[in-house]
Amino acid sequence: MFDPNKIVAKARHSGFYRWLLNKSLDRMIPFNKPHGFQIMEIGDYRLKTLLPYRRRNQNHIRGLHACALATVSEFTTGFLLVSRLDSRKYRIIMQRLEMDYHYQGKMDATAVFEISDAWLQEQIYEPLRTEDSVVIPCEIKIHDEAGNHLTTGKVFWQIKDWQRVRTKVNA
Repeated sequence: MFDPNKIVAKARHSGFYRWLLNKSLDRMIPFNKPHGFQIMEIGDYRLKTLLPYRRRNQNHIRGLHACALATVSEFTTGFLLVSRLDSRKYRIIMQRLEMDYHYQGKMDATAVFEISDAWLQEQIYEPLRTEDSVVIPCEIKIHDEAGNHLTTGKVFWQIKDWQRVRTKVNA
């Protein structure tokens, strides 16, 4: 049986499993497939994702498109959070996305997002003891191959214990 958590764990140390993870993500998230995002590095509390400079990711002046930059920001922060949180216990939904664009990207770019165990405790686990949900801002920066700072994104994720989710399906 396919267990994504096992592939993620193996992808931390294996190029083959990182390739397998990237191929699996293309199938699981078909909206992102045309962008060609690739997880380059995956750690317990850090994720680095490639946004390739290719035609599908370019705007009308051949720079990296604002929407591709925003989408890789959402993907990178969301993937790291999902890989750290138990998806059977917590629901995660993007609430809001804010982007500041600093420099026009004309080459491959990478998005890096880092957290810590202390951050998870402070931002998610502790507040959820007394609140139904939390909204956490995740700041992510994107740089091109030359080191130019292209964007700073803030992705706001709502995290909620599944037992507190009320929908028509489980209400």
